[in-house]
Amino acid sequence: MTVASGTQGYGENAAALADQYESIAFADVHRDVIHLMPAAPARVADIGAGSGRDAAALARMGHAVVAAEPTPELRLEGQRRHTLPNLEWVDDALPDLSGLRGQGREFDLIMLTAVWMHLDADERRLGMEALASLLAPGGQILMSLRHGPVPPGRRMFDVSAQETIELAAAHGLSSHHLAEREDMLDRADVRWSFLGLRRG
Repeated sequence: MTVASGTQGYGENAAALADQYESIAFADVHRDVIHLMPAAPARVADIGAGSGRDAAALARMGHAVVAAEPTPELRLEGQRRHTLPNLEWVDDALPDLSGLRGQGREFDLIMLTAVWMHLDADERRLGMEALASLLAPGGQILMSLRHGPVPPGRRMFDVSAQETIELAAAHGLSSHHLAEREDMLDRADVRWSFLGLRRG
């Protein structure tokens, strides 16, 4: 598979990045949206799963989780750290998510944590179409958007919550949650939006 857009700078730093991701608890990262998550067992996809912190936490809650991570080094870190019978690792990537779509998969919850801002405008349009096609009726997407300067060697765009809500609406998804908060790593110039989108 070709290198997915936005993954630059991740493979060569996989172990250190995985340590950083794992240093923050799932419950702390998702404190603004955890009440929106469906009761177990639900079908969950964690897109851009990184080290698998979130995917593993969701699996331990009793969900059937697919962790999609296109960076081989990060995916291997995740597989090494998190081995659970209800956690499936796959090599798939936005914007097209061709692997999951090709299998006709449907999910009750799709998580995108610190992922969406790696896509440019065209990729976001394609990506939202792909995500919408993977959502089961009544399913939802919970995503975080990073706002702030781009770290050296990374490909990121400042994507507003409003743009994302409008793009989702064009694909039959409505916004039911929006929150803003500080950075979990105490970077004063970084803040986050947490967004919930639902299929009617």
